[in-house]
Amino acid sequence: MSIKGKAYIAGAYEHPTRLAKDKSVAQLHAEAALGALRDAGLTKADVDGYFCAGDAPGLGPIAMVDYMGLTLKHYDSTDVGGCSYIAHVAHAAEAIAAGKCKVALITLAGRPRSEGHSGATPRMRGADAPDTQWEFPLGVATVNAYAMVAARHMHQFGTTAEQLAWVKVAASHHAQYNEHAMLRDVVTVEQVVGSPLIATPLHRLDCCVVSDGGGALVVVAPEIAKSLKRPLVKVLGAGESIKGQMGGDVDLTYSAGVRSGPAAFAEAGVKPGDIKYASIYDSFTITVVVQLEDIGFCEKGQGGRFVADGNLISGVGKLPFNTDGGGLCNNHPANRGGITKVIEAVRQLRGEAHPKVQVPNCNLALAHGTGGLLGSRHGAATLIMERE
Repeated sequence: MSIKGKAYIAGAYEHPTRLAKDKSVAQLHAEAALGALRDAGLTKADVDGYFCAGDAPGLGPIAMVDYMGLTLKHYDSTDVGGCSYIAHVAHAAEAIAAGKCKVALITLAGRPRSEGHSGATPRMRGADAPDTQWEFPLGVATVNAYAMVAARHMHQFGTTAEQLAWVKVAASHHAQYNEHAMLRDVVTVEQVVGSPLIATPLHRLDCCVVSDGGGALVVVAPEIAKSLKRPLVKVLGAGESIKGQMGGDVDLTYSAGVRSGPAAFAEAGVKPGDIKYASIYDSFTITVVVQLEDIGFCEKGQGGRFVADGNLISGVGKLPFNTDGGGLCNNHPANRGGITKVIEAVRQLRGEAHPKVQVPNCNLALAHGTGGLLGSRHGAATLIMERE
């Protein structure tokens, strides 16, 4: 079933907190939900579909629907890590197109900063997967898995630490205008490569922040979108895919985006060159480089050159990205920060981004991310949106 034009994003809200010691995860979900509904001009009584992932407490929808007092016809708790909430927009559009619901609420929230989580500690999530019994004794950490990808990319394609650093530099140029961003200071390439090594070849400034927070989206049927006093942001196309270890036949240089990206572009009927703004999941600088290659913005192996010299900076480069500062500078709540990628894309399409980073005549935007470990098992989701 094609979702092209079958649903619109009517509400978007990013929780302003970056440290929530006095709030529960459920409370953050609920506050984000109310913010997105207010933004859309709707109330919780209008919601008949609800979407969340593994960050939601108490078996996800079961607890959260009760906590927020919702009455539903449809729910979905797909969890594919960081790209879950990009996939949820597509799933909501599919549900709306199938007549399962008309107003779908999507919420994310988490407190990893308050709870002391870090990408430098060994991961235990997924420890019961069939082949991880051989990996977990080695103490696999998130940053290690991404560092392997960076090292291989450098070896095979000649990518440099300075090229990766440009991703952080671009994010910092945007974050300076975001009052809620955790890191607002503009940094240089020299500062990034001069920061301490965390896992060779990734430096501290190649890594995303760890924050509390959350966000929410409201996806609605076309007739409802056109009755609201909000700019129309149409869901144009989407794609999803999974990449695993394939029995040891591993190529670290590509992600599942090689399939999710082309699928989204095919459904939307547009090309990468048509995109005016891109929200790219940025858990690490290498994450951005690999994904830009895989979804078609440049040839494989050319990602380092593509991001260099400010090409991702709004008003300067060929492809403005993550104009809120992204995960590298703004926030990264619940280890599933993909929802913020959609939120900033909606702001750009509405013309509501900060004036210093707003992309002129932004009529086509993309949100893309991966979830899991780029150097191991992960999912990918791509979403293309249009201002009508």
